[in-house]
Amino acid sequence: MERNTNIKFLVLICLLVVSCILSLLYGGSEHIDLGELSSNNFIFWHIRFPKTLTAIIAGCTLAVAGLILQIIFRNPLAGPYVLGISSGASLMVAMSILAGGSLHLMSEFFIGKTFIVLSAISGSFLITLLILGISKKVNSNVVLLLIGLMLSQICGAIQTALEYFSDANSLKSFVTWGMGSLANTTNIDLAIYLPIALICLLAVLFFVKPLNALLLGENYSQNIGVNFKTSRFYLILISSVLTGLTTAFCGPIAFIGTAVPILSRMVFKNSKQHLHVISCLLLGSIILLLSDAFANSLIKNISLPINMITTFIGAPLVIYLMFKNKSW
Repeated sequence: MERNTNIKFLVLICLLVVSCILSLLYGGSEHIDLGELSSNNFIFWHIRFPKTLTAIIAGCTLAVAGLILQIIFRNPLAGPYVLGISSGASLMVAMSILAGGSLHLMSEFFIGKTFIVLSAISGSFLITLLILGISKKVNSNVVLLLIGLMLSQICGAIQTALEYFSDANSLKSFVTWGMGSLANTTNIDLAIYLPIALICLLAVLFFVKPLNALLLGENYSQNIGVNFKTSRFYLILISSVLTGLTTAFCGPIAFIGTAVPILSRMVFKNSKQHLHVISCLLLGSIILLLSDAFANSLIKNISLPINMITTFIGAPLVIYLMFKNKSW
């Protein structure tokens, strides 16, 4: 069993390396030959490299955030996008971009991406806490998911109102951001994005034991000495920061947080969560790298929205799971 697991991880690592090479060399309108690489190659070091690294970070953060939420809610369909957490982050970003621009405050108070990052994190955290509070009152996972979808619709309605009353320049900036993109992150942005993401992902590794315990419920957690409420709070905080951070820099990216943990459980039929944390890191990166490659190569000289590609990949996995579990 252990040998089989090691082989699967080795295959995933090889796929990740291949995906990175494809993204670096073919992830845009211009092909880059290996012989052309040098320290002065602007396209490679200032466009392709940050985009590839962004895809890896975004894939890791969204996949792990989705895994955490699916364990906390003990529902394989839970995720940042499905439960409305990404919508909460988007709404807060909309308020900072659209409302701030319409009130002519953006240039004076909301300079750069720092405020957008903080807005996205706070929006995702508030929606997550709200969902968690509702989960204490509702026993049905299906009802909880429907409530999450309704919260997403409410956030979307408020966001639409902001779009309606905003000025043209702010609206264009927000619509472009909302399509989801890995290409807008610069090397300077990565100096903020990468360290925060790494800290949060490393923190998850310290919560592997609580993750295993939370999967079996509050009573089991208390019996083995795990503080259920404290662990759950910190894990929610980590998942919210991961979701909000990636949403701020890349826009809302659908289905990675829901589909990758499902795929991980399909590949590794094991209840040990440290295996799924590592596999989500690898699978999330691979899928987002390949999605970006498809987005840039399907139509010549046109880069398709990354959301469109991830939806085509993630939605069938979710549908498959629903058909597989007909008891729902």
